[in-house]
Amino acid sequence: MSPAPLTEYVEAGRAGGGAGGFQPRRPCTMALRYLGKGKTLVTRSMMTQPDSDFKEEESLKEDLKFYFMNPCEKYRARRQIPWKLGLQILKIVMVTTQLILFGLRNQLVVSFKEENTMAFKHLFLKNYSGVDEDDYSCSVYTQQDVYDSIFFAINQYRQLKNISLGTLGYEQDEDDLAGLQICKQQYRKGTMLSSNDTLHIDSTIETECVLLEPQVLAAKEINDLKNSSFFNLEFYRLVQVEISFKLKGIDLQTIHARELPDCYEFENTITFNNKAHSGKMKIFFDTDADIQECKDWNISGSIQKNTQYILVFDGFVIVSCFASLILCTRSIILALKLQKRFVNFFLEKYKRHVCSADRLEFINGWYVLVIISDMMTIIGSIMKMEIKAKNLTSYDVCSILLGTSTLFVWVGVIRYLGYFQTYNVLILTMQASLPKVLRFCCCAGMIYLGYTFCGWIVLGPYHEKFEDLNTVAECLFSLVNGDDMFATFAQIQQKSTLVWLFSRLYLYSFISLFIYMILSLFIALITDAYDTIKKYQQIGFPVTDLHEFLKECSNEEFSIGRQTSMSFSCCRRRKSDDNLILIN
Repeated sequence: MSPAPLTEYVEAGRAGGGAGGFQPRRPCTMALRYLGKGKTLVTRSMMTQPDSDFKEEESLKEDLKFYFMNPCEKYRARRQIPWKLGLQILKIVMVTTQLILFGLRNQLVVSFKEENTMAFKHLFLKNYSGVDEDDYSCSVYTQQDVYDSIFFAINQYRQLKNISLGTLGYEQDEDDLAGLQICKQQYRKGTMLSSNDTLHIDSTIETECVLLEPQVLAAKEINDLKNSSFFNLEFYRLVQVEISFKLKGIDLQTIHARELPDCYEFENTITFNNKAHSGKMKIFFDTDADIQECKDWNISGSIQKNTQYILVFDGFVIVSCFASLILCTRSIILALKLQKRFVNFFLEKYKRHVCSADRLEFINGWYVLVIISDMMTIIGSIMKMEIKAKNLTSYDVCSILLGTSTLFVWVGVIRYLGYFQTYNVLILTMQASLPKVLRFCCCAGMIYLGYTFCGWIVLGPYHEKFEDLNTVAECLFSLVNGDDMFATFAQIQQKSTLVWLFSRLYLYSFISLFIYMILSLFIALITDAYDTIKKYQQIGFPVTDLHEFLKECSNEEFSIGRQTSMSFSCCRRRKSDDNLILIN
């Protein structure tokens, strides 16, 4: 068990003290519990120094004591205003507000893309039911259905402006309009006689394409295209037919949110997949939406003014995060310098190296978290400003940066709650249990991966939840949490009795092993760490060299007279606080 954080107060003499007065503590007992065999016990008598070194030691003690104080204690000791604390509170409000504004804007983008994708499927896929069959949109089973579906898509593209409800238009290149491209992939010439299982075919795939421009389609009839030799398909050697085209669209719903509209380019692809030659041809519809800068737009009203206000607010967020970044970086640099002073002093004075646990006390992980959060917020805010000004369209990257930075900002609030002993139990429990939990997860993960691969290879052909490795992992994780158990058992196909029996053995063993044993042990590790922390809060935490060194420093030199009551309970101080040990 590593020593507890130096932000916890633990009474120095549990054996003494009471209503009648404070009794001296017994440092030797606590120190002997911590120092291992062969270690030198550091006591007050051993720390007696000549007058020439006394000032250096006292100065180091004061700096160490002040460094490990919380913001309220620093203000009480030296009237140092907690700028970082105030800045973090302000940053929480600003970053959260910025995230909400961006999230509302991003919702409009996502909904526009999804609605257009659904509209395209209804426009260009014949007899589309509105729900995808599986990972493909729909399927056909006869040659005539294939021809009808292909010419239906061509005809819909031909009369798009007359039937579409959206603000759609044809893609236009610098020279001319880009049209509809149809490509067919097929094996080289061969012969097939299914009656006597004879097949002569060259497996080399040939690709043949034709481009139909909007002007050409407008002048021709669909029947003229049907007579073309290109559409004479030989299905026994046909691999797939791919129809691709680009469309333009404008998102006008952003105007209602007092924002500039976005212009989109939709790259659509309809694929008739006949690779299996099973008698079922799957039809896939894929669309890729790319946001582009609108050209020659002219919108009157207060939209431009509203955009400027949001850009100014984003600028304030960048300034506040940059100031927080500077302050936290400065604190880490000062902490490393203080660590070096302490290590050199201990080495010169007591001829001993400081343990790694004491060295890590100077590295404040919360500051590192704040620095990462600030950097992500600054980058995300700059991208958001560029998106707002229609110079950038990377919504996904910006969402990841702003979302993760906001997560880190709110997690950082736990640091200030940790100044109160009641709330600090969560932090200490996580810190104590994390190493054991990680080691335990590594061992359990090996078993989990074994079940994942086994379920995929055996049950994959018979169960939709075991078709690929990602789906298997998600299914097993749901079973560990007790979700969808009956459906997992019931959906297994009973085409093979052996596989059905294996599935029962597989599922029962996995559920029994992970829920009743592994999950229970996982919870037990965390519970054990929690009980250990509660016990240490009652009897005292283990003492390290750094803690023993800080005990010698009195709080009297930081007193500035009588303190007035403050609104934060962490700032209230009793006279008996001078007899408390500062524990990390």
